[in-house]
Amino acid sequence: MLCAGQLTGQSYQIYVSDARNFQNPPWQILKFDADGQNGQVFIDTHLAWPQDIFFLEKENKVLISNLNNGRISTFNAGTGAFIGEFATGIGGPTRMSLGPDSLLYVLQWSGNGKVRRYSLTGNYLGEFTQVGVNTSIGLDWDQAGNLYVSSYNGKHIRKFGPDGADLGLFISANLAGPTNIWFADNGDLMVIDYNGGAVKRFDAQGNYLGVFISSLPQGEGVAFLPDSNLLIGVGGESAVRKYTASGVLLGNLIAPGTLNLLTPNAVVLRPQSATPVQEIYEDITLVKPNLGQQFQWQSAASDLKQVFLYNHSGVLMRTLTFTDSTYWDASDLPAGVYHLHAKLTDGRMGKQTIVIAR
Repeated sequence: MLCAGQLTGQSYQIYVSDARNFQNPPWQILKFDADGQNGQVFIDTHLAWPQDIFFLEKENKVLISNLNNGRISTFNAGTGAFIGEFATGIGGPTRMSLGPDSLLYVLQWSGNGKVRRYSLTGNYLGEFTQVGVNTSIGLDWDQAGNLYVSSYNGKHIRKFGPDGADLGLFISANLAGPTNIWFADNGDLMVIDYNGGAVKRFDAQGNYLGVFISSLPQGEGVAFLPDSNLLIGVGGESAVRKYTASGVLLGNLIAPGTLNLLTPNAVVLRPQSATPVQEIYEDITLVKPNLGQQFQWQSAASDLKQVFLYNHSGVLMRTLTFTDSTYWDASDLPAGVYHLHAKLTDGRMGKQTIVIAR
């Protein structure tokens, strides 16, 4: 059989986008240790109202979306030095997320509001959604591969099919200004309501279930820790708070005003691996199928001792160790996009993106 163990001592760093005075500079990207200490200014140039942070580990690069200039800019992931532009001509790019198809999905605050797709090398692959979502600023996928996008000014969540077809408004009430959204393990949709001062919960049909976290002034930016706790940026306090998976406040992980932090609007984790980020990863088939709960290991994985499983936020979730089975049962993990990384016997680094679905 294949044994898997949850990592409890995972080493990672925390990156925080600081929108500060919104459309007016200065802006910054901050970097902290896992305990919120040893903070430093990581990037403070070539920013224009930064919105999100996305690491391209294969290239040792990090992408920053900038609402003010319509650009996604590229920086060195180790030093923060500016490299160039990943994409331009976007209508106020906000959130960026890796989709089930391993493409980068980008939301637009303005313009036609349609969700854009890019290859991880920066090639523009067109608009994914058939209709736009005005002031879009949060996205996630459900277990069936449907895409959900939040509209801050529209105060709603819109649903799209796996092919980008418009499926109408999923939530149209009980929100005052939604930002980040994500699906809980049980299929409920969690929504940070920036203007509503709370995280709110909705069921799989869009019915309002109530407040999950209260007293959250200007919440924006969320990250999920290996121990299932979560971090949320709190603009009303210029801090980053830590909560349990059940929504209990554990306190501030990053204290108010640290390094002049004013308006956190994105919180991202980056694992610190013993493997240098400069390693070149090749796409390889480690398991089949690439969607489901039961996966069969392929010949490329037959001589491997370990495979590392990362979630879509880049957090190392499992170290998979082989014994005598050709199958891996992933039914105990939350649905979502995951990434398998492994060092092959010939020294190459292999990777594969999969989707665990219910």
